[in-house]
Amino acid sequence: MNTKSIALALSAGFFLLSQANAADIHLAQGTMVGEVDTTSAILQSRLTAIAGPELTDLDVPGVAGLGQFEYSQNADFSDSKLTDLESAKAENDFILKAKLTGLSSDTLYHYRLHYGPERESTTAGPTATFRTLEGADAATRDVSFVVVTGMNYTKFHFGYRDDPPYKGPDKHLGYPALASMLKLQPAPDFFVGTGDNVYYDSRDELEGTDTPSMRAKWHRQFVQPRFVDLFRSTPTYWEKDDHDHRYNDCDRAGNRAPLSDLGIHIFREQVPVVPPGDDTTPTYRTFRVNKHLQIWLVEGRDYRSPNKMPDGPDKTLWGAEQIAWLKKTLTESDATHKLLISPTPMIGPDDAYKIDNHVNHEGFRHEGRAFFDWIVSQDLHNKGFAILCGDRHWQYHSIDPTGIEEFSSGAICDANARLGRNPGNNKSTDPDRTIVQPHSQKEASGGFLRVVVSKAGEASFEFFDEKGEQLYRTIKM
Repeated sequence: MNTKSIALALSAGFFLLSQANAADIHLAQGTMVGEVDTTSAILQSRLTAIAGPELTDLDVPGVAGLGQFEYSQNADFSDSKLTDLESAKAENDFILKAKLTGLSSDTLYHYRLHYGPERESTTAGPTATFRTLEGADAATRDVSFVVVTGMNYTKFHFGYRDDPPYKGPDKHLGYPALASMLKLQPAPDFFVGTGDNVYYDSRDELEGTDTPSMRAKWHRQFVQPRFVDLFRSTPTYWEKDDHDHRYNDCDRAGNRAPLSDLGIHIFREQVPVVPPGDDTTPTYRTFRVNKHLQIWLVEGRDYRSPNKMPDGPDKTLWGAEQIAWLKKTLTESDATHKLLISPTPMIGPDDAYKIDNHVNHEGFRHEGRAFFDWIVSQDLHNKGFAILCGDRHWQYHSIDPTGIEEFSSGAICDANARLGRNPGNNKSTDPDRTIVQPHSQKEASGGFLRVVVSKAGEASFEFFDEKGEQLYRTIKM
């Protein structure tokens, strides 16, 4: 739709701006875009009854209305297109989503939401941007992205037991690491939340056990101004882990609330990982970023066997279909760097008592080691394969005896950080010190992992604390 067409639509009452009628509808949580590839993306926003970021009864109440996204390659929205007009209703948590298709690769797009109480009374929200991926045939510029985990709202804002909350005067803005990401040069091309994006099991009056209380966790998280600022210009990719599925170290078994199916549903609802109304598309997927980089995002909760099941060939964390897909797509890739982004660690070391991941001896170690044996048999560990993981509350760079390497992002904030279990520690999963660890934090601090892949194919793996100070950097060719 060009400028003249929009003007005609306005004159016909299609986008008639009426601030008085729309005054009670806001976008307190901003907008975000997810699943960007070379030709498509998913846009998302939520209609709210407050302007934010102040909460109402520790939540961000939604409000019914209508909305549609306008998008264009031009900042003035000339030659723009519109998605279908959709209803924001209580049953979808007043969330509006739209999948864009037919986009051009490596192109900057501008988008905004037109929203209001009815078709004849809409207003335009703030402009946001995203750039589509270059794809397998090009690498004309450096690409960078950030990886996070452990976004524990309760610990950051209120503290937990003897752990104090964040005390800075900017606490109302949210996690300092988000502001540090925006200051990076080059700016991140995208953001990966590896899971534990919210904590349903906060063990207080804010615990999420049903649909309203679980949704409120996401509302409180995304209304923080630093999230709104970051996502205005940074596409997102999301995974879930235990805390944003059900509770700590959970599987699908048992009747403790929230139930597994509800956790799966709320995740798909609250972040742009699948198109609206899609209840079937798996949340494991891969994206070819450019000639030198491909990423894989895996699903670690939906298909897992019970944690307490004895380990062996019949016990699975990923499920047979996901494993087959993973092997097929890895062998098909000719990317210089093949990065598997996992919600949980595969090398560690981890705490010896745990039983819920591929590192743990009574967890899913058999499957993890079998996958590593396959990686080595395909020589992928010498062809750019590496693992980026979340879940663990400390940053580390570990090298498995097979030569496979893993980078743990660590928790996003100091309030949720701790020191890890190092190789040789009797309370770790590697008491015999078989893992080489070029880096593990000596002081507990939050932060994030950044990966930069140059247009020449060099990859830099960098750890930062929440204030943006670089703690470690290594380069892989």
